[in-house]
Amino acid sequence: MKEIGMLLDGVSAPAASGATFDRIDPVTGEVATRAAAAGRDDVEAVVASAARAFPGWSATGPNGRRKILSKAADVMEARAEDFIQAVIAETGATGPWAGFNVHLAAGMIREAAAMTTQIGGEIIPSDKPGTMAMGVARAKGVCLGIAPWNAPVILGTRAVAMALACGNTVVLKASEMCPATHRLIGECFAEAGLPEGALNVVTNAPEDAADVVEALIAHPAVKHVNFTGSSAVGRIIGRLAGEHLKPSLLELGGKAPLIVLDDADLDGAVNAAIFGAFMNQGQICMSTERIIVDEKVADAFVEKLAARANALPAGDPRGEVALGALVSEAAAEKMDALIADATEKGAKLVAGGSREGTIVAATLLDGVAEGMRIYAEESFGPVKSIIRVKGDEEALKVANDTEYGLSSAIFSADVSRAMALANRLETGICHINGPTVGDEPQMPFGGVKASGYGRFGGRAAIAEFTDLRWITVEDPKQHYPI
Repeated sequence: MKEIGMLLDGVSAPAASGATFDRIDPVTGEVATRAAAAGRDDVEAVVASAARAFPGWSATGPNGRRKILSKAADVMEARAEDFIQAVIAETGATGPWAGFNVHLAAGMIREAAAMTTQIGGEIIPSDKPGTMAMGVARAKGVCLGIAPWNAPVILGTRAVAMALACGNTVVLKASEMCPATHRLIGECFAEAGLPEGALNVVTNAPEDAADVVEALIAHPAVKHVNFTGSSAVGRIIGRLAGEHLKPSLLELGGKAPLIVLDDADLDGAVNAAIFGAFMNQGQICMSTERIIVDEKVADAFVEKLAARANALPAGDPRGEVALGALVSEAAAEKMDALIADATEKGAKLVAGGSREGTIVAATLLDGVAEGMRIYAEESFGPVKSIIRVKGDEEALKVANDTEYGLSSAIFSADVSRAMALANRLETGICHINGPTVGDEPQMPFGGVKASGYGRFGGRAAIAEFTDLRWITVEDPKQHYPI
């Protein structure tokens, strides 16, 4: 068991009340982490600390910020094994997934470091003689990042890296599911020389989450909120931020379609579907949730896909397996319910269907149709639907028949045909002849509809974490009408 406090001013700190909470290993049932359980008093302390650090950090030159962020990426990679062990124990994910998290997260920090010299502005022509008008990007102040457990190193890092690069200070509210993993991110920045208070990490018990989040958003010093998580919680975050007139960046749930047209490379589509559907047990916001296949090639495609899915080993993530555990028993039980509902309504189980505790086999349901729970609900697990369609237009209609709009994919030998569909898909991301799961630090990442708004990644994120100010230098002797 690992015991941790919050990260405040670069060092470990207990909750003001002394309270703690336990995160249970979803595979062994043992205590993985005992963490400080923050309350409202702690909110005041961490935000006040970040506010004190803001003037100094925002005044640090771009290359000064770049140097510290680059070092933080190096520290993160050096501590990869610490992250891997924490992720396995707290979330039940496999070691390779945890290691990939560290790799991509370090890349995100380096991309943010590269952006420090790109935070500029422009000279704007003015109608007033002798006036120089500028649009200048400036740091907002204290930014709140709220990160989830499913890709904990990637998404925890994404919540803080660009905000820091833009000169903001940050409070990271760790997920109750992986407090040690998220605190490790803060430790990497502290070890790299980030000034005290520039990044504080708050941990809280599950029952206190709503109260802590509400207090953080309401705090006058918090100027921006970013949240990655479910659409249900995202609606609450967006409402709270709106009530306090604070901008928010929300990356929420998904129901990603992978469309297989009748001219697709079936083996390529199967490879992408297996990876997109079952990586990290399907617990990724971009996970392939709906495999929409033209009926002309459906039989051949499903046969290949089911064979691959049935061959995927699932078990204790400390072993040699492709699928580890789901994050909780409740999440695993939901898979049972989705399978039962679909099969009772006519879907055919063509792969998987078994469960042992939090370990669920890679599962495929063929013949899924409207009216089944899995047609509309985000499974967020390794139970996936196959929907057969007649032609491109029906494929597009089914793909857009969801409240979500994050990622999507289309497989076709005709790129022009695929592009025509991609331009009509209601998603923030579309990959032609690639999987629905993919991320690169420099790419604009985000969704539409109930999948949220705003963009993480590269230059697009600069606009999210800065305020564009209009500044002029004028002729002091100009003429006025009165």
